[in-house]
Amino acid sequence: MNTEQQIAAFRQLYTALRAEIGKVMVGHETIVEGTLAAIFAGGHVLLEGVPGLGKTLLVRTLGDILDLPFSRIQFTPDLMPADILGTNLVMETGDGRKEFQFQKGPIFANLVLADEINRATPKTQSALLEAMQEKSVTAGGEMRKLTEPFFVLATQNPIDQEGTYPLPEAQLDRFFFKLVVGYPSASELTEVLTRTTETSQPKASRIVQRDTLMEMQQLIRQVPVATHVKDYAVRLVLATHPKTETAAPIASQFLRFGSSPRGAQALVLAGKVRALSQGRFNVSFDDLQAAVLPALRHRLILNFEAEAEGLTTDQILQQILKDVPKDKSLAPAAS
Repeated sequence: MNTEQQIAAFRQLYTALRAEIGKVMVGHETIVEGTLAAIFAGGHVLLEGVPGLGKTLLVRTLGDILDLPFSRIQFTPDLMPADILGTNLVMETGDGRKEFQFQKGPIFANLVLADEINRATPKTQSALLEAMQEKSVTAGGEMRKLTEPFFVLATQNPIDQEGTYPLPEAQLDRFFFKLVVGYPSASELTEVLTRTTETSQPKASRIVQRDTLMEMQQLIRQVPVATHVKDYAVRLVLATHPKTETAAPIASQFLRFGSSPRGAQALVLAGKVRALSQGRFNVSFDDLQAAVLPALRHRLILNFEAEAEGLTTDQILQQILKDVPKDKSLAPAAS
């Protein structure tokens, strides 16, 4: 296929996925688009919101749509790392001898739902670190590769709820996007009631094969990014680093740490997905701006002053978007 045909194929697949999810999910268009962007970019997603807003339903629906092995892990305070990764068990062989055999845990799937991930202790949460970054698991002294594509779609309750543990910063950084799931509008809630109390609930169909998804992920990597657009992504991330020459004033005042390079990678890849979904084979400034909040909000660490004033990372990022010009030549001169 030529480039135009590839773009058309991607748009058709993207539209079909959104429509299929829409059969089950009501509203949450931004959340659905963000999740699809991460899937096509090959990244993991953290969905945060109070219970009952459809976070788990969204992930299970993706499990129905994508032709990939799916597993669900319900995180609880007593969950142990071996419950996720697997463990060596003593098994009897056919000739009567006993030997250790590794029994794979639920992490050995292509699509993993980590439900209420912040209900487990930090030790158990950290069991996902290697899998999320290296696509491998080390257990019983042996490293085992995971089958690609590999996605962790995690849900978490707001960290101020009782019985939750904040995720380690190193693990948060491994999530491509953090999406905040809000309450439905009146019309959306009415539709939810109609679907769940008056009629049989619709089901999504399996429409995407593994090979097709892998091809689309490769196509994403081929989308060109102009030098000045890439420079804008770099300047946005550098503006989050407090007490540096490139820091935005609000970052130096209210942040302890800014985004890692993974934040810039997420900006560019998400921009590529958005461009293709709109039928373009080039990334614009607007594509990057649309990805700033979900790509960077979990990569910034507030200082005490910000917490005392009740500021959020979203508010800081919105100000940084205003402070960082798209055109580098328009940047204010250093004093």
